[in-house]
Amino acid sequence: MPNPSLIIHGGAWSVPEGDVQAALAGCRRAAQTGWAILQHGGSALDAVEAAVHVLEDDPVFDAGIGSHLNLDGEVEMDAIIMDGATLRNGAVAAIQRVRHPVSVARLVMERTPHSLLVGAGAEAFARSQGVAVFSEEELIVPRERDTLRGIRAQKGLAQDTVGAAARDANGHLAAATSTGGTMGKLPGRVGDSPLIGSGAYADDLAGAASATGDGESLMKIVISKAACDLMAAGQTAQAAAEAIIQRLAQRTTGAGGLIVVDARGRVGHAFNTPRMACAWVAADGSIESSI
Repeated sequence: MPNPSLIIHGGAWSVPEGDVQAALAGCRRAAQTGWAILQHGGSALDAVEAAVHVLEDDPVFDAGIGSHLNLDGEVEMDAIIMDGATLRNGAVAAIQRVRHPVSVARLVMERTPHSLLVGAGAEAFARSQGVAVFSEEELIVPRERDTLRGIRAQKGLAQDTVGAAARDANGHLAAATSTGGTMGKLPGRVGDSPLIGSGAYADDLAGAASATGDGESLMKIVISKAACDLMAAGQTAQAAAEAIIQRLAQRTTGAGGLIVVDARGRVGHAFNTPRMACAWVAADGSIESSI
């Protein structure tokens, strides 16, 4: 029986020194949550959703509570989840007033014939499925209002996107990504995160990946699918992650990061931003982290 694997990220960005320990702690909590599911025979799909839940609930990260604000001072979130066993996937974009966009994405995958719902339609669908809806104020933390003022004054850069990739004891892979998008974005802007192959991808025959960074650049190289293609061709998880970040730097002007799990359960991560918070499960079952 295959050994489970899990890796998560809290976004590739310029993490201020004062936020380093909080970002590491949040990533470790997310990894511990997902790992507990895998240890008890749970699916990779359940593990990545639960891990991302933890990050969406943590105001340190740009997802769920703590999401960045657009230029109108509103929260618009994107998320995707993908099942490597079946290639089923679900996503939402520019959704508002929900706490866990990744779970709405899973509902799209499991309860509709569609892959992506956006805006008011995505929120209406969430309501129809009994998902709790929150006021805008419940999702906004003071830091985000302060950062938006800095953006309007042409200064300040904050954090980005969260995600998870896993393999379960049955050898099935899954990936998930969730984000509040870029700070000060135009209302209605959608980046790479909810797009299959860009924000995330999973295929049992290749690997699983979740990306973070400059979405407009990540989309250009379809970063998550490209990494999975390299793993399908025989590269290890770490080698594939490093090669794709090198490609990102060579072919675009953007920056970002990537976490991956290959079909053998090996994990890898790479980034070309100043920092990227990550946590993963080591061979002995301990939780490791880095930034």
